[in-house]
Amino acid sequence: MDIDAFQSKLNELQSEATRRIRQAESKDEAIKAKNAYLGRDGDIQEMMSIIGELPDEDKPTAGRIANEAKETVKSAYEARLEELEQLQLERQLDEESVDVTLPARTPPARSPHPIAEVESELIDVFTAMGFEVAEGPEIETDFFNFEALNFPEDHPARDMQDTFKTTDDHLLRTHTSPVQIRTMQAYQPPIRIISPGRVYRCDDDLTHSPVFHQIEGLLIDADVTMAQLKGTLRHFAEETFGDETSMRFRPSFFPFTEPSAEVDIGCLFCDGEGCQVCGDTGWLEILGAGMVDPNVLETVGLDPDTYTGFAFGMGIERIVMLKRGIDAIRHFFENDLRFLRQF
Repeated sequence: MDIDAFQSKLNELQSEATRRIRQAESKDEAIKAKNAYLGRDGDIQEMMSIIGELPDEDKPTAGRIANEAKETVKSAYEARLEELEQLQLERQLDEESVDVTLPARTPPARSPHPIAEVESELIDVFTAMGFEVAEGPEIETDFFNFEALNFPEDHPARDMQDTFKTTDDHLLRTHTSPVQIRTMQAYQPPIRIISPGRVYRCDDDLTHSPVFHQIEGLLIDADVTMAQLKGTLRHFAEETFGDETSMRFRPSFFPFTEPSAEVDIGCLFCDGEGCQVCGDTGWLEILGAGMVDPNVLETVGLDPDTYTGFAFGMGIERIVMLKRGIDAIRHFFENDLRFLRQF
């Protein structure tokens, strides 16, 4: 398929999708129509897989028009939902008697919690790069939380994650990495997901809490490289902290990635000159990352000679603290209105 045929087919699918969505008589019909084109096995989503088969000079154009088609369908879907809600409201008003002379009830001003706000911002950054959001249970088995991620029972790395156990084999997940295992077991590559959510560890100090939030990412495909991981994380850092953000990778160790790295950004408070916040190093650690260990791929039934991938993970509270200048993680969970009203 050449670029002209690709665009023609995409335009046809876009027209079909928007027509079906606009004709939807209920929210469920609108959702089904959208998923038929933008879902995991949707027609427009399948067109995205064809981009890799196009000539290199056509791939940027194909990616752009595919993203434009997706955005057009999403906009049509959101507009139809608003129309359906308005129609529902009008039907209710026709059916109910309303005393318009009653004084209005002014609701208090509300805004998202800073964690929810930044989580949404991070999701937007990664979904714009083609990642899909995946979720999983917060009570996990030892297999998904540790064993499948290359943590043998006696592995010393388990000691790094003080764990809340509910039974001998069940625990409160210590990271959202089990979602990656569940996704790799359920779907064949290419896989490109992020997994935001709550996690739990027996930690409690200025920078740690027994419950906190993570967002992890996973990409599995043929010929995935460390360079792609670096490019992905550099784009994330620039979108999150600014275009002038500097970044460095330091060798590290995680059981489920090899090679592994800690990722730092230039200190936001001293511009890399050195201050109390960064310990006079000029750098702030924000996440861990690396190439998926072949043992993990074999555990989920993927051939490491065929597929490679990268993974990364970060604490959302850490990102919020850096972006908002918050000095202690406990502020997020104390429900102190004096703190929350700042946001």
